[in-house]
Amino acid sequence: MKIEDIIKSTVAMDDAKKVILNIMYTQNVINDKFSELMKPYDLSGEQYNVLRILRGQKGCPANMCVIQERMLAKNSNTTRLIDKLLLKDFVTREVCPDNRRKIEVLITQKGLDVLAELDPKVNEHEQIFAANLNKEEVQQLNTLLEKYRTIN
Repeated sequence: MKIEDIIKSTVAMDDAKKVILNIMYTQNVINDKFSELMKPYDLSGEQYNVLRILRGQKGCPANMCVIQERMLAKNSNTTRLIDKLLLKDFVTREVCPDNRRKIEVLITQKGLDVLAELDPKVNEHEQIFAANLNKEEVQQLNTLLEKYRTIN
């Protein structure tokens, strides 16, 4: 369905505006479906992102700066996210013995277990959105999006 129909626009839009509206609308559709997927686990998308980052550390702790720079949403409040994951026993937080100003965060086995349970569901979620495109179109879309967000 065209973006003009979705938002019930009665005025003509140039292509640049349509692209922005399409991206924003598509992001909302993806986020809504992803939130439904996370709801039974009482996780937000940002909390899930933190858990994935920590799993990628392969048993080594990550400090808050490393987590923040790897977040998809750069404006996330990392401290608040870690606090919520601590309450769920998905992570541990320790003061770095070498630098008392540095906080180190490590994923727990419980956090790894919830990710293992979510992995196939998240994969299915991603495949559903790619189902209307062939492999070449998916690759082309990735290339175009990467090119589009590069601002000179």
